[in-house]
Formats: sequence, C-alpha cells, structure tokens
Amino acid sequence: MSENQDKKSASKKKKAVKQIGDFELKRKLGKGGMGEVFLARQTSLDRLVALKTLSRDLSSKEDFVARFGREARSMAKLDHPNVVKVYAVDSFKGVHYAAIEYVDGKSVQDWLDKLEQFPIGDAVHIAMVAAEALKHAHDLNMVHRDIKPDNILLTSKGVIKVADFGLAKVLDEDLSMTASGTGLGTPLYMAPEQARSAKTVDQRSDIYALGATLYHMLTGKLPFSGETAVELIISKEKDSYEPARKLRSEVPERLDLVIDKMMAKDPKHRYSDCGQIVRDLASVGIHTEALSFVEGAQPAGVGRSVSPGSAAMGSTMGAMGSTMATGRQNYDVDSRRDARAGQTQQTSRTWYVQFENADGKTVVEKLSSGRVIKMLNAGMLTAKARAKTS
Repeated sequence: MSENQDKKSASKKKKAVKQIGDFELKRKLGKGGMGEVFLARQTSLDRLVALKTLSRDLSSKEDFVARFGREARSMAKLDHPNVVKVYAVDSFKGVHYAAIEYVDGKSVQDWLDKLEQFPIGDAVHIAMVAAEALKHAHDLNMVHRDIKPDNILLTSKGVIKVADFGLAKVLDEDLSMTASGTGLGTPLYMAPEQARSAKTVDQRSDIYALGATLYHMLTGKLPFSGETAVELIISKEKDSYEPARKLRSEVPERLDLVIDKMMAKDPKHRYSDCGQIVRDLASVGIHTEALSFVEGAQPAGVGRSVSPGSAAMGSTMGAMGSTMATGRQNYDVDSRRDARAGQTQQTSRTWYVQFENADGKTVVEKLSSGRVIKMLNAGMLTAKARAKTS
C-alpha cells in the first residue's frame, strides 16, 4: 500500500470515529458496562445530545441488541420535566446507539464528592423531585432498577433529572453479565429483594434505593457497608442502619421516619407509591424551593402532586418545628415513631390553629388532629395558617 493510500485509509478511519449517522461526536463523556457515552451534535436538528453506544461485545449479541432497542423505545415514552429524554435509538455501520438528552451539569454523586453532605432542605427537595419523576415512570409500569446518586443529575440551573431509566433491566436480563439472575442495580443502594433476584423487582425497589440515596445526601454516609458485595447484601438482610438523626442531629425525627419506611426490609412495609413519599416529605416542611448550593438555581415547583392544603400546612408545621400528620399515609409514619418511642398516637394531640375563617376573619381555634386533617382535606386551611401543639 502506498503512502497516499495509507493517509486516505487513516483519514477515513478518523472520519468514521467522528460521525455516527446523524450525530457528530464532540468528545467522550464516559464509559460504562454497556459501552461509551459521547457528547454529540445531532446535525439535522442542530442540538447537543448524549450518545450512548454499545460495546462491540454487546453489539454482537442479537438478543441483547433487541432488548436494548425495546427498552430505549419504552424510555422514549417518558415525558416528564425531571426525566432525561430519549430522542432516538438506531444503528450505524454496526454501531448501536441511543441518543438521549444532554444534561449540562453534575450528578448528585459529583456534588456529594464536593460537599460530603447536602443542606437538609436541598436533600429533601431532590428526593421529592426524584420521587415525582419516578411516579411518572411507575404509572407507566416502568421501573428504574438502579436509582443512585450517579443517576440523579442536576443541571447548571439546578433542575433535577433522573437518568438511565430501563437500561439496568437490559443488563439484568443478560445472564452473561449477572450471577444467577442477581439484580444488577448498584449494591450500595439496591433493595434486599433485588439483590436476591432481579425477577422480584417492582416500584418498591426504586423507593428503597431513593431512600438510601436520601440517607446518603443527608449524612454523607451509606446506610450499609461491606468488604464485598456479598457482605453488603447480608448486612442489608440482617442488620439495621444507624438513623440519620444519630449521625446528624439537625435531621428532623419525622424525616428519619420517612426514610425508615422507604427502606423497610420487607417491601410490604414500604411506601407503595411515590406520591405518598412526596406528601410525607412535604409535611416535614423543610424542603427548599430551589437548590441553595447551585448559583442561580430555578424554583422547581416541588410537590406538584401534593394537594395545596396539605402542602401548605405541612410547610407551616415544619417551620414551627411541628410533626403534624397531614393525611392517612402520614399516620403510618407516626405509628412507626410510636412503636419506636412508645408514645401515644399523634391523633391524640391538641392544636392551636390560627387561620382565616369563612368570613375572612383571623381566628385561633383549639382543634384535635382529626379535625385539622378534615379541614386540610376540605381546603379550609391555606398557606397563611399557623399552628402549634399543646
């Protein structure tokens, strides 16, 4: 081969590396178990995307490629402001890829590496938004399977985005990449039942992982640890983690109990719906409207799925240091506190509530917990309401 032919051949190879179909590769963003991720420009629409490409080994497996395509198309059905969008899935000259929304920012893990632990209100804010994103997916019968700080992204404007929906499932189903069906989700955050078998995974597994992530954001530590993955899984099955409040005294008891319910060992004892998590976190009343550690962060409208009365009252109670229940699901949290501390049910408390009555006059009334909840449900208490317990 002549020198000119060598140059032409090298030029073609160089050109092939820089272009995959409609996508012009800018730079490599990272590499994972499935392949490489590139920052690319979709030339037809002139927009930046993250291009996930399958490794040569996985691309040679027809069944895997088919599952990858199915999951990517399912992911494309997700339409939520806090879920990373899937734009396209295709192949070009033997390279299989998925083009997804490019998020200009950092992951929660990146921020944990820098901050060690998050401001409490910010941690709750992130968990609430992530729970809303998960609820959207769960309502479409999609389970994430690998919720962790690396898969929760924060844009440069402080917008939370949950990434990599469904991709863990593709890997779970590839027996060459798992051990006897063991769930491939990250063991540090993975639910015990997922560690036993990927076939048992449902939305409650995501809820457990989100609880473990919230715990990490609050304390800077993992709830469980082990020298090996097996030791870690055994610890999750047999041991109890240290309550977040023991590691960080500013964590409200009520928040600790929400985490406790999210991370119950038995899925039957966990929250069954992410909407319940959002309501209980809102009732703590300490979440920020915008991330305090991201300069110029935009308000997220966090708690969209919470009824106005419940959210407002929850915020009011939290500001006054109260732990008032704002709905049926919250009684479950109160019951866990009572069992732990041997206290009487929260429903026996008396509340002094200042609010505007039907005539527009500001009044103070002595009310039972049950009466307050009825007024919340009826929309009789607004954001101006103030309360304290006797």
